[in-house]
Amino acid sequence: MTKGMLTVCTLLTMLGVIVGGVFEVATAAEIKLTYNNYFPPTHRMAKLGAEFCQEIEKRANGRVKISYFAGGTLLKAPQVFDGVVQGIADIGMSNLAYTRGRFPEMELCDLPFGCPSGWVSTKMVNEFYKKYQPKGFEKAHMLYFHACGPNIIYTASVPVKKLEDLKGLTIRGTGRIADTVEALGATSRPIDMAEAYESLSRHVIAGVMGPMEMLKGWRTGEVAKFATNCWKVGNVYTFFVVMNKNKYNALPSDIKKVFDEVSAEWIDRHAIGWNEIDIEGREFFESKGGKLIQLSDDEAARWVEAVQPVLKTYTQDMVSKGFDAKTTEERIGFAQKTVTDLTKEQAEKGVKSPYLE
Repeated sequence: MTKGMLTVCTLLTMLGVIVGGVFEVATAAEIKLTYNNYFPPTHRMAKLGAEFCQEIEKRANGRVKISYFAGGTLLKAPQVFDGVVQGIADIGMSNLAYTRGRFPEMELCDLPFGCPSGWVSTKMVNEFYKKYQPKGFEKAHMLYFHACGPNIIYTASVPVKKLEDLKGLTIRGTGRIADTVEALGATSRPIDMAEAYESLSRHVIAGVMGPMEMLKGWRTGEVAKFATNCWKVGNVYTFFVVMNKNKYNALPSDIKKVFDEVSAEWIDRHAIGWNEIDIEGREFFESKGGKLIQLSDDEAARWVEAVQPVLKTYTQDMVSKGFDAKTTEERIGFAQKTVTDLTKEQAEKGVKSPYLE
């Protein structure tokens, strides 16, 4: 090999190193993440998760790529938080009721406060977290919370027109919602929501306690014949969206800002979204011939009175865990006042809800 040929080879080798280096830098600059959502792909909450990913990618100018898995592909609902901490998924959405006792302070938001809509409950749970910073989420990075509309009771064959009608019925309810089911006089059964349709159609359970959106979003309106609009009880399911802490901390500052800004905006997206799909759920249910039962003011007051022990039980549970009773009661008072204030704000803004009659 001639001296000239050696020089060319050397230059090519150097160029290859440089090109390789550039390629490695470019590859490292693309941040690849995964997002697990247990909602089925067609559900609005799954679609909002997908849109969250798309908005992050858009604002990051292609520097972030998020692979999105709906339907619990990577993690089922009860495993989401630990799975995100362990890095099985980098981002995940689930709700508190699937891991009762794991986040006891935040579970307060699932108590029967009379939330009239998902708009009110979503804003309330975020204000509660912002004010008290409840423990339990430290191993992950919190992106945001949201919450569904008030849980009502819908049944496959037995119309529930008064409290006494619930006696002897088995109703699907998980977490603190199960306590509300029991307080109303029924027997709770904490089955996975993905199993609710079949369980209801086969009469394994008599009914479900959940928001109106389930009637369409989980198709239970195809098998439920009656729905009791007991919204004044107003307990909800609180959802969280978390990110692996190490992955978030490793992000460049400008990308962190993108995640923070989009998360804040998605609180409102979910708030409106819950109201909209509750309206759709009611319309779907009625289109299938379902009958919506409205409680009289006197009967609704009986239901509200029946669930008051749930608040006392929660306080006792917190005391048994080492929390102060007075502090817990003050937090309950904050949540109740926030619900009242937001209910007024919802009316002033003309936000539609299918529950108010």
